[in-house]
Amino acid sequence: MAARLHGLGTTIFAEMSALAVRTGAINLGQGFPDTDGPSSMLEAAVGAIRSGQHNQYPPGIGIPALRTAVTDHQDRFYDLSYDPDTEVLITAGATEAIAAALLALVEPGDEVVAMEPYYDSYAACIAMAGGQRVPVTLRPPEFRLDLDALRAAVGPRTKVLLVNTPHNPTGTVLTPDELSAVAALACERDLLVITDEVYEHLAYDGAPHVPLASYPGMRERTVTISSAGKTFAVTGWKIGWVCATPELVDAVKTAKQFLTYVSGGPFQPAVATALALDDSYYVELRDSLQAKRNLLCAGLAEVGFEVFVPQGTYFVTTDVRSFGYDDGVEFCRMLPERCGVVAIPHEVFYDDKSAGRPLVRWAFCKRDEVLVEAVDRLGRGLRR
Repeated sequence: MAARLHGLGTTIFAEMSALAVRTGAINLGQGFPDTDGPSSMLEAAVGAIRSGQHNQYPPGIGIPALRTAVTDHQDRFYDLSYDPDTEVLITAGATEAIAAALLALVEPGDEVVAMEPYYDSYAACIAMAGGQRVPVTLRPPEFRLDLDALRAAVGPRTKVLLVNTPHNPTGTVLTPDELSAVAALACERDLLVITDEVYEHLAYDGAPHVPLASYPGMRERTVTISSAGKTFAVTGWKIGWVCATPELVDAVKTAKQFLTYVSGGPFQPAVATALALDDSYYVELRDSLQAKRNLLCAGLAEVGFEVFVPQGTYFVTTDVRSFGYDDGVEFCRMLPERCGVVAIPHEVFYDDKSAGRPLVRWAFCKRDEVLVEAVDRLGRGLRR
């Protein structure tokens, strides 16, 4: 195996999901909903399959209807204007979009500054591009971005800022002031920015999601990435997109075409249908998940965890030291057998393993009765 892949191994999500299957545990580890998305979208996919018009290769950049739906979405929610023919690229989920963007824009030896903890594919994709990770650590209890630390992390070899907001796994939503400071730094140091915004519609308590591309000087240097999986409860469809200038889209497309080339033919028109749903869908989605967040956070606190209530995403972080554990990996490997519940240890999302060692992530994108049962199992198992 190439040296750049050493230490990556099997993802923690695969390991913990396999544990859930083997033990019959409730899986609050991997972030996928246990209910389907909007029926109009599902029926549109069925219709696309049956029509016979979308079962072969779609265009390399994605079907026109979906590219137009993406640009309409960006204009509708953020007043950002993109050309659907030159400034949008449809990808196999956001993960491929991130991989293609890093492969396209990072030279061997370039530094990529990213907020730590980070989604595990970031480390792998930076490594495959030959880049060097430079983490800026978000620390409990607030998990705010330390702007002085961010500035200090940017050096002469820095090429890209990789920004994720709402942030997985902490649930932090960067404030307009924080985003403004990031934008000013990117412009000052002439950096490219890749933004992972897959949780854009999952921000709670009135916290706004504001794309970095909307700030002065950022439209021309930002690769904005999102996907359908989280917003429409179709994580298995793997339909994502990139919005950027024609030059940046061409660069990402050059890498992307040699990864999957295309994907999800009949799902693309269905996602176009979903993106056009009226505002009530997006409001109900947010309100429903905010209620689930509150349900799980209250239950975990009652069991005895120190709970860090997230502003966004569908994950909540807890500290496990109140149960006599200081190692989240050990805690999560014990949990399925003892309690019948699966979670994800934060440590795997860090370069600074000590910073994440006592922390564990739980997914609340599940039916209420599943969350209640999980909390009940944790209460019975951990109090033994």
